Amino acid sequence: MSKHTVEKIGGTSMSRFGEIVDNVILGNRKENEIYNRVFVVSAYGGITNALLEHKKTGEPGVYQYFKDGDQRWEEALDKVTEQMKAVNEEMVAAGLNLEEANSYVDQRVEGIRNCLRDICRICSYGHFHLDEFLMAARELLSSVGEAHSAWNSVNILNNRGINALLIDLTGWKDNEAKPFAEKIESEFAGVDYANNICVATGYTKCKEGLMHTFDRGYSEITFSKIACVTEAREGVIHKEFHLSSGDPNLMGLEKVEIIGRTNFDVADQLADLGMEAIHPKASKEMENLSIPIRVTNAFEPEHPGTLIDTSFRSEFPRVEMVTGRDDILAIEVHDPDMVGESGYDFRIMEVFAKHKVSYTAKNTNANTITHFLPEKDVKEQFMLDLKANFQGAEVSMKEVAIVSAIGSNMNKPGFLSRSAEDLAQNQINILAVNQCMRQVNMQFVVERHDYEKALKSLHKGLVEEEK
Repeated sequence: MSKHTVEKIGGTSMSRFGEIVDNVILGNRKENEIYNRVFVVSAYGGITNALLEHKKTGEPGVYQYFKDGDQRWEEALDKVTEQMKAVNEEMVAAGLNLEEANSYVDQRVEGIRNCLRDICRICSYGHFHLDEFLMAARELLSSVGEAHSAWNSVNILNNRGINALLIDLTGWKDNEAKPFAEKIESEFAGVDYANNICVATGYTKCKEGLMHTFDRGYSEITFSKIACVTEAREGVIHKEFHLSSGDPNLMGLEKVEIIGRTNFDVADQLADLGMEAIHPKASKEMENLSIPIRVTNAFEPEHPGTLIDTSFRSEFPRVEMVTGRDDILAIEVHDPDMVGESGYDFRIMEVFAKHKVSYTAKNTNANTITHFLPEKDVKEQFMLDLKANFQGAEVSMKEVAIVSAIGSNMNKPGFLSRSAEDLAQNQINILAVNQCMRQVNMQFVVERHDYEKALKSLHKGLVEEEK
């Protein structure tokens, strides 16, 4: 069995890299326990937003300006350069060589600037169109964020007397793009894990094009692929918080419990509600190879965190987590002619597939089919097509929220009725209910304004009082 682990550090944690070194990389480890580890790093917090666009607000970054043909992309690139160098100054206290780090940033950024200028020049001729180069430009811009943080991390570790290797997967100046697994295999070939810490970029340039498929979820895909290709004994995800029974900011830190153990099935349920322990496409290959994933709090190094594997099932029925999302739209198709008609639902799904829309939950009865979708995925043309294809039906849309109780073993009479009673006692009307026969989750659709109250009600009844 392999001795090494593959560990992912997110952007917010990377911005506190001095603490990461002290808590995660060193901690209380003896010298011979420091190595046999691969760290997959994201860009520092805020850098990818500035390079592409703000993930939440949509505020344009370099890429968005470039895509729109707005010459302000160069000004935006200057601002990102300043932002990177400001991060470098903050990392001096952790051990970074500032002069070398700034030189590296200048080298990479100027290379990108020249590439984008060349694209603009080529597109000034009628035979070339900007659209043909946009994905390559997006990948080029995104990759520099991870290259920056990975280079800095290796420099800091080396300056502190730790053997560290930079595994730059960004394909900077590569003449060809290799298949994903082959790229990982070639870059890690011959690595001496026992005597080195490897620091790999979260972005990988490969033939498949990670951003084309996963967009900004690519770092977890890289993490997973490295773990699988190098046959790691365990994958570790370092977050700024523990995987807990509920949101501590909402429930109160003293009321939530750290989950401790769960399985990949529960992780899938969490991902479906936007509460990703890990991207479901990333976890699937690790699950198939029986590589467990541990989710830890990067700033509580003594705590083992939560282990996710293929075999765990709670010895006794319990709810492990109460979560949900309040950005859901209920798309309802009501048609009296639906009764007994074969393939009606299939026709609805054809519209979903055309617009690349997936749903979080679904309800049906004799003449009504309701799908519950994330609001960001419901565009005007999608609704127009749905109404055009079902002109004899009443197609309606309503803003709602979903609250869910999730656990590896919820096979106990009364959980459902208990949950409904908890909600009713708090004057929360249940609009719809979903529970599959496997009994790993229960979903309640409620009015959007009842969302937080519903979460607190379920957590109190199913976690706090059950404890």
